[in-house]
Amino acid sequence: MRIISGTHKGRRLSPPKRLPVRPTTDRSKEALFNILNNLFKWKETTVLDLFTGTGSISFEFASRGAKSITSVDQNKDCIKYINEVSKDFGFKISTVKKNVFDFLESNPYSFDIIFLDPPYIFQIKDYENVIMKLFFNKWLEKGLIIVEHSVKVNLDEVFGFLETRTYGNNSFSFFKNKAGR
Repeated sequence: MRIISGTHKGRRLSPPKRLPVRPTTDRSKEALFNILNNLFKWKETTVLDLFTGTGSISFEFASRGAKSITSVDQNKDCIKYINEVSKDFGFKISTVKKNVFDFLESNPYSFDIIFLDPPYIFQIKDYENVIMKLFFNKWLEKGLIIVEHSVKVNLDEVFGFLETRTYGNNSFSFFKNKAGR
């Protein structure tokens, strides 16, 4: 696992093997950020990374110069790893050790990009629940929600769906609030 681009391009990431995660592949990350590079000015972009795991996506945003990044995960070892790498690399990533559903009940901020990489055991109703909370509780005004998921999951009937891009065994689905809220 490595950082694909930005100030820390090529830097290797070596998360502890004991973390209960499946990191986003470098190939998938590169494809995702090729899309996002054309849509956002990083120095003006605020990011929320839910179910952050190893923090690989947060590190990529930080390396590219995102204005602010908040990473949320309930696993203390994941948060510890993100804090250690952030300190070593000089990244300003705010971490929150909390269950994502609890976090969504308490935070008053909004973001430009919200990235979700929930466990693959998530059901369609779980994805819908999180996405609806993000849209209707004004977590996201005009930006994008990006959900990483298994190719076996179809989210095209979920509110705000734009498109899905597939890379290997995983997919990224993009959502935007079409209601103009």
